Amino acid sequence: MGYTAEQLFRMAPVIPVITVDDLDTAVPLARALQQGGLPVLEITLRTSQGLDAIQRVKEEVEGVIVGAGTVLNPRDLDKVLEAGSDFVITPGLTPDLLRAGSACGVPFMPGITTVSELMCCVEAGLTALKFFPAEASGGARALRAFRGPFPEVLFCPTGGISPDNLAAYLALPSVPTVGGSWMTPGSRVAAGDWQGITALAREAVDLVAAIRSPEGS
Repeated sequence: MGYTAEQLFRMAPVIPVITVDDLDTAVPLARALQQGGLPVLEITLRTSQGLDAIQRVKEEVEGVIVGAGTVLNPRDLDKVLEAGSDFVITPGLTPDLLRAGSACGVPFMPGITTVSELMCCVEAGLTALKFFPAEASGGARALRAFRGPFPEVLFCPTGGISPDNLAAYLALPSVPTVGGSWMTPGSRVAAGDWQGITALAREAVDLVAAIRSPEGS
């Protein structure tokens, strides 16, 4: 599609972090989130269904941008690219994964928690990164501190993000989006409550809009 990582961050009010236990739920879940206004989806490799879910959503759900999360090594990277991932997100980085990801041909957003990791990414030409686990790693205060020496870097904080603390992150100029799973509770997915999930997605979109409006700032 030709999007940069920075463009993906800016077009996603929230990036749902999706773990697929039942492959048959992947397509209706993706459609429900899309209908709720969330077009950028991260499907993790935390289960054996992840790769097939990415491929199925890519084939059957027009208009969504679907990427892979929990990519841990270059072998995982090769598999998700073969499955058709539009982007790649990792929970952290290693030298080999950073090297392979930087040259993989799709937006690559590795997870970082430290200034040293951030510097490695910037040195590799990456300026749109995941901050994970966000709440356990200093939260919005840490990202505010990162901005001083790295004003060009954008972050998608993930890990412990909810409607209760969303505003603190979105108040930062370096945070155009966040990653979260509160829109896809396991009970609703298991029950096939796609209308309920669409409603949760719309609530997330509306909350982000309210936070970013002049009246909400």
